[in-house]
Amino acid sequence: MEKKLPKVFANKIEKELQNNDRVYVASKNVEKKPNLDVHFSEMNVNQKIKAILNSKNYIYKAEVEITTHSGTVTKKVIGKNGNQLITMNNELIPIDTILDIQLKTPK
Repeated sequence: MEKKLPKVFANKIEKELQNNDRVYVASKNVEKKPNLDVHFSEMNVNQKIKAILNSKNYIYKAEVEITTHSGTVTKKVIGKNGNQLITMNNELIPIDTILDIQLKTPK
């Protein structure tokens, strides 16, 4: 029961191929979004926290300076849970007690 399969027709390519010579770059046509750092001082605390956690530099943790009624502390924030910030040391900082928050710039 041996069946002969039909032969597959394949055209010969007699010209030189240059498929990868031309590449379209889409980033040239995209408008750049304004930098959030310019208007950072005009934001309220919740907007600042959202901007820090959504920034391109934030991957897992962000080193911030938090100003509260009791003073200024430097903490590494890893996320937000409801109405609290979560730090690397599993501390919960209520957002209601925060007067100001600033992203600490690396030296």
